[in-house]
Amino acid sequence: MVVSGHVQGVFYRMFAHREANALGLRGCVRNQHDGSVEVNAEGERTKLEAFAERLRKGPPGAMVKDVTVDWTDYLHEYDDFRIEYT
Repeated sequence: MVVSGHVQGVFYRMFAHREANALGLRGCVRNQHDGSVEVNAEGERTKLEAFAERLRKGPPGAMVKDVTVDWTDYLHEYDDFRIEYT
Protein backbone atom coordinates (compact mmCIF):
# COMPACT_ATOMS: atom_id res chain seq x y z
CA MET A 1 0.00 0.00 0.00
CA VAL A 2 1.09 3.56 -0.59
CA VAL A 3 -0.38 6.23 1.65
CA SER A 4 -0.30 9.82 0.41
CA GLY A 5 -1.17 13.13 1.98
CA HIS A 6 0.28 14.70 5.12
CA VAL A 7 1.60 11.41 6.54
CA GLN A 8 5.21 12.09 7.48
CA GLY A 9 6.19 13.77 10.73
CA VAL A 10 2.90 12.79 12.41
CA PHE A 11 3.89 9.34 13.81
CA TYR A 12 2.19 7.59 10.91
CA ARG A 13 4.71 4.73 10.82
CA MET A 14 4.25 4.11 14.55
CA PHE A 15 0.48 4.16 14.02
CA ALA A 16 0.75 1.63 11.18
CA HIS A 17 3.04 -0.56 13.30
CA ARG A 18 0.60 -0.56 16.22
CA GLU A 19 -2.44 -1.28 14.02
CA ALA A 20 -0.67 -4.08 12.12
CA ASN A 21 0.37 -5.75 15.36
CA ALA A 22 -3.16 -5.44 16.76
CA LEU A 23 -4.42 -7.32 13.69
CA GLY A 24 -1.64 -9.92 13.77
CA LEU A 25 -0.15 -8.85 10.44
CA ARG A 26 3.45 -9.09 9.30
CA GLY A 27 5.39 -6.71 7.10
CA CYS A 28 7.00 -3.29 7.23
CA VAL A 29 6.35 0.42 6.90
CA ARG A 30 8.73 3.07 5.58
CA ASN A 31 8.75 6.71 4.53
CA GLN A 32 9.32 7.46 0.85
CA HIS A 33 11.29 10.39 -0.54
CA ASP A 34 8.16 11.82 -2.20
CA GLY A 35 6.44 12.32 1.18
CA SER A 36 4.29 9.19 1.01
CA VAL A 37 4.45 6.15 3.28
CA GLU A 38 4.87 2.64 1.86
CA VAL A 39 3.32 -0.28 3.74
CA ASN A 40 3.94 -3.93 2.91
CA ALA A 41 1.72 -6.27 4.87
CA GLU A 42 0.98 -9.99 4.88
CA GLY A 43 -1.86 -11.87 6.51
CA GLU A 44 -5.47 -12.87 6.11
CA ARG A 45 -7.37 -10.91 3.47
CA THR A 46 -10.06 -9.70 5.90
CA LYS A 47 -7.41 -8.42 8.31
CA LEU A 48 -5.56 -6.70 5.48
CA GLU A 49 -8.78 -5.01 4.38
CA ALA A 50 -9.38 -3.82 7.96
CA PHE A 51 -5.79 -2.57 8.09
CA ALA A 52 -6.25 -0.58 4.88
CA GLU A 53 -9.35 1.07 6.36
CA ARG A 54 -7.42 2.03 9.50
CA LEU A 55 -4.62 3.44 7.36
CA ARG A 56 -7.18 5.59 5.52
CA LYS A 57 -8.05 7.26 8.83
CA GLY A 58 -4.51 7.55 10.18
CA PRO A 59 -3.37 8.97 13.50
CA PRO A 60 -4.30 12.41 14.85
CA GLY A 61 -2.40 15.03 12.89
CA ALA A 62 -2.32 13.03 9.67
CA MET A 63 -4.35 14.07 6.65
CA VAL A 64 -4.58 11.01 4.43
CA LYS A 65 -5.34 11.88 0.84
CA ASP A 66 -5.27 8.36 -0.62
CA VAL A 67 -4.33 4.76 0.09
CA THR A 68 -3.40 2.81 -3.02
CA VAL A 69 -3.60 -0.95 -2.51
CA ASP A 70 -1.82 -3.43 -4.76
CA TRP A 71 -2.86 -7.00 -3.92
CA THR A 72 -0.30 -9.76 -4.54
CA ASP A 73 0.16 -13.37 -3.51
CA TYR A 74 1.05 -14.13 0.10
CA LEU A 75 4.83 -14.61 -0.10
CA HIS A 76 5.63 -15.25 3.60
CA GLU A 77 8.46 -12.71 3.47
CA TYR A 78 8.15 -11.35 7.01
CA ASP A 79 8.36 -12.77 10.54
CA ASP A 80 6.95 -9.67 12.26
CA PHE A 81 5.85 -6.12 11.48
CA ARG A 82 8.60 -3.53 11.65
CA ILE A 83 9.34 0.10 10.99
CA GLU A 84 12.11 0.58 8.46
CA TYR A 85 14.14 3.77 8.60
CA THR A 86 15.53 5.21 5.40
